[in-house]
Amino acid sequence: MAEEGGDFDGSVSLSFSGSGFLVVYQLGVIQALRDLAPEILRSAAGVYGASAGSLAAAAVVCGGNLEDFKNEIIEEAKKARETMCGPLRPSYNLLHMLRKGLYRLMPANAHQLASGRLHIALTRLSDRKNVLVSDYRSNEELVQVLICSCFVPVYCGFIPPSYRGVRYVDGGFTSMQPLFGLKSLITISPFTGEHDICPRDCPVSYSCLEVLNTSFQVSIENFSRMTYCLFPPQSMVLNDFHYQGYKDAVLFLHSNTVSVCPHQKKFDMMGSLAHIIAQRLLSETLPVKKDRVYWKRLKDLSYKDLRQHAGFLHCPQSEIAG
Repeated sequence: MAEEGGDFDGSVSLSFSGSGFLVVYQLGVIQALRDLAPEILRSAAGVYGASAGSLAAAAVVCGGNLEDFKNEIIEEAKKARETMCGPLRPSYNLLHMLRKGLYRLMPANAHQLASGRLHIALTRLSDRKNVLVSDYRSNEELVQVLICSCFVPVYCGFIPPSYRGVRYVDGGFTSMQPLFGLKSLITISPFTGEHDICPRDCPVSYSCLEVLNTSFQVSIENFSRMTYCLFPPQSMVLNDFHYQGYKDAVLFLHSNTVSVCPHQKKFDMMGSLAHIIAQRLLSETLPVKKDRVYWKRLKDLSYKDLRQHAGFLHCPQSEIAG
């Protein structure tokens, strides 16, 4: 089923923006939600994605090993950096490698898990309209839709891929953040802007523009991230982005009650859990009283140390309630 603009039933959903190689940031966010608040992922009525963000959305809906997915992206980034031309060299075929990786990582029933819940943004080539696809008859169709959403002309090739006889290109060209602006939506982006989970370089209201159906803060850091999307940095930098996504998700859980959720009690409890986790993570030697202290201490934690504290989800119910 392909619909222009798509439908939305009012339930809380997730939306992943276009991200290129910085999809590793969004994988870090997903890993944090899996570790600390899996109910958010399980209860999301719809999961939306554009461009490489559709890969992150597929990871939420279809499951699978996020560490393997992250490593696959980083390996592709290494191959892209092998020559001065990077991913633009004729011998490098990003979509071919992406297709192989998707078939390797997807479960056999991925299309059944995705149908009706995974909404992938595409740009129809004939009239440049944004289309949301949510119906998949097979894994082959699901992979083809993901390929269509990630196809950047010239960068990925000259002949756009097709889905059910219609040619499409990158969904980010017409909707970088699917359904952006709806209150009952948790938006996740590797770019600083007015998103629920994203990097925070400076106050969000500072020099923010709305472009391609998303919010983008005009800053040197964001322009650097744009470059990294198509021309990946070193593996160490990509791993840092992954870890930053994890940290930003923890801070989101700590500092938000997720009041847009109709199932308020569920998410209130998650907020309490995140508060307990943050306190235990960050206040072992320093009392935690202000958000800026959380930021400061969180930056000093390693990814391994942070994930080890996911076990706090099993803390006593009396402590959660308190």
